Amino acid sequence: MATLRFKALGEISRREPIKPDLSDKKISDYFGADVFDREKMRQYISKEAYESLCNAIDEGRRIDRKIANQVAQGMKTWAMEKGATHYSHWFQPLNDSTAEKHDAFFEPMWGGGSFETFKGELLVQQEPDASSFPNGGLRNTFEARGYSAWDPSSPAFILDKTLCIPSIFIAYTGEALDFKTPLLKSLTAVDKAAVEVCQYFDKDVDKVNVTLGWEQEYFLVDEALFLARPDLMQTGRTLMGHIAAKDQQLDDHYFGAIPDRVLEFMKDFEQQAYRLGIPIKTRHNEVAPNQFECAPMFEEANIAVDHNTLLMTVMRRVALRHKLRVLFHEKPFLGVNGSGKHCNWSLCTNTGVNLLAPGKTPKNNIQFLAFFVNTIMAAHKFGVLFMASIATQSNSHRLGAHEAPPAVMSVFTGSTLSAVLDSLEQRVSEKKMTPDEKTEIKLDIGKIPNILLDNTDRNRTSPFAFTGNRFEFRATGSSNNCAAPLIVINTAIAEQLTQFKEEVDKLIAKGIKKDEAILQIIRKYIIESKNIRFEGNGYSAEWLREAAERGIESIGNVPDAFKVSVRKDAIALFEKHGIFNEAELHARYEINMENLVKKIQIESRVLADLAANHIVPTAIRYQNILIQNVKGLKDILPDEYADMAAEEIRTIRKIARYVKAIRENTYHMVDARKKYNAMDDIVARATGYSEEVQPYLDKIRHDIDKLELIVDDELWPLPKYREMMSIN
Repeated sequence: MATLRFKALGEISRREPIKPDLSDKKISDYFGADVFDREKMRQYISKEAYESLCNAIDEGRRIDRKIANQVAQGMKTWAMEKGATHYSHWFQPLNDSTAEKHDAFFEPMWGGGSFETFKGELLVQQEPDASSFPNGGLRNTFEARGYSAWDPSSPAFILDKTLCIPSIFIAYTGEALDFKTPLLKSLTAVDKAAVEVCQYFDKDVDKVNVTLGWEQEYFLVDEALFLARPDLMQTGRTLMGHIAAKDQQLDDHYFGAIPDRVLEFMKDFEQQAYRLGIPIKTRHNEVAPNQFECAPMFEEANIAVDHNTLLMTVMRRVALRHKLRVLFHEKPFLGVNGSGKHCNWSLCTNTGVNLLAPGKTPKNNIQFLAFFVNTIMAAHKFGVLFMASIATQSNSHRLGAHEAPPAVMSVFTGSTLSAVLDSLEQRVSEKKMTPDEKTEIKLDIGKIPNILLDNTDRNRTSPFAFTGNRFEFRATGSSNNCAAPLIVINTAIAEQLTQFKEEVDKLIAKGIKKDEAILQIIRKYIIESKNIRFEGNGYSAEWLREAAERGIESIGNVPDAFKVSVRKDAIALFEKHGIFNEAELHARYEINMENLVKKIQIESRVLADLAANHIVPTAIRYQNILIQNVKGLKDILPDEYADMAAEEIRTIRKIARYVKAIRENTYHMVDARKKYNAMDDIVARATGYSEEVQPYLDKIRHDIDKLELIVDDELWPLPKYREMMSIN
């Protein structure tokens, strides 16, 4: 292994930036070139089919078979002109990746010859093996049928000469086996509830879209070093490794000059992203060495989620050309900042209004306050569900540290808007207000854009922060599918807006004027949601104590987070809005528990192998060198050796203690794993793995990292942090 390490270091010393074959055209000239968007549809299908398809996309209607056949024919013609030979339903099963099953357009003819075909029935539906993907018991192995079906609201695209068709993935009996299906349902729920509230203010609003802007953080490691680290290869993170003397302490990486090799990689994947219609806007260094970020313009949420998962695939593939590996794990390196994926969430009407941006009139700003306060109220009611939605084994290594939001929910509004809410609480009365009182309040509400203009502040410790015209959910992990938190946020918002309309309508029915009724319910929610608002340091121990005193529920560990989704209140919420039924929620609960077990199990096996077969033998080898040195000193300097070799003797003893501890903890870890592997109950097995197996990973790591500081660098078998966290 040491030979492999130094061979890798030799390779990277000779690396040169790989210049991609970049287009000399403006980005706008080739943006979306590999996407079958509306412009391409208009060219390749009939006017009748085009209009019917657009209506289906805009209004969420089914596409009949005749139209599907025309679309399929046009899509095939376009794709083949672009060099595509195969097609695939591209979907997002309940794991850490996307799925594709490629089929050729080619069709042999009876009696010889062949032709290319692609029918509407193939566009609309395919039948992959549902039992091969996580399904939580929804499908038995002998009942493997599952269906992938085209999502026409997300355009098809070409990737590596394959026509990829964004699709949902459902069981034979209709249960969702993916992220997209419930996401689409949640978007419909928000649309319905938000339109009804918008009707108070603007009768022209008949559609409300959720918009999403994600921020993708990631690490890069040279391919040679990656291949010399079995833990990185198999788990996505380093299971051992002492922190480098210099890491991020000087803050000299953040927004610093991007290394040449990295910049060429960025240019390469960005060009592919633009061709795929992904509107990448920014790129920069992040806080930790070799940590970077890219982010797009805001898009409709369903398309934004597809673009994020697609980009992660593109980045992995492009990195290989540059002799790099992308790490999306939330915490690949201990002791430096982990990676997140901030999800910036907002609502936009068909009339072009961002419902979370103050307007130019008091009426518009009352609308803004209605959606702003209802979002806070949703976080107040369902905050623990928000946090549970991003709970994964990998993200657990990041949350709660001074690099990511704490594991307890809070909402940051900023001092300016906090003052506005406090003022409304004081000035809006449950009693009938005079015209002068209402006028004064409306005039002050009309000033919101001006007072926000130069007085917006930020809080980087809040999990759910208002940042000017959107809420930023900062707890999402870098490897998470954005759909996971969006499904929960959307459903919670839909429920809260529905409740808001019901309460306002009740007051109107009692004879209270509409605007006054709206203000009264807004005031009621301001008071009720006060405990979730927090402007201070979310990392502080004081806040954790204060949050408990406020009655804000926190999540202790990952299994407990998973349990939140199958509580009676959660089931009732999702069933009410048609997002999940109880069977689907329990299936996802089981899948999450199984994934937790599998990931800790893999990490445990990898660490046990590395400890027993690489680290311990290396430590003993160095120990023997020291022993021989001590013996030599004794032979040559019998009277002085005890003093001369005192440090060597102490080191020999240290190595012996660390080796003994590593061996003992490895044995205990394996025994604990065997104990819980024998349990049939997945909840008990996952809890046991989390509480009893995982702690041994930290114990063994501690002793290995101590050995790394002792053992001769020439002998150490694995690339060190100082080597991996630098790209020439």
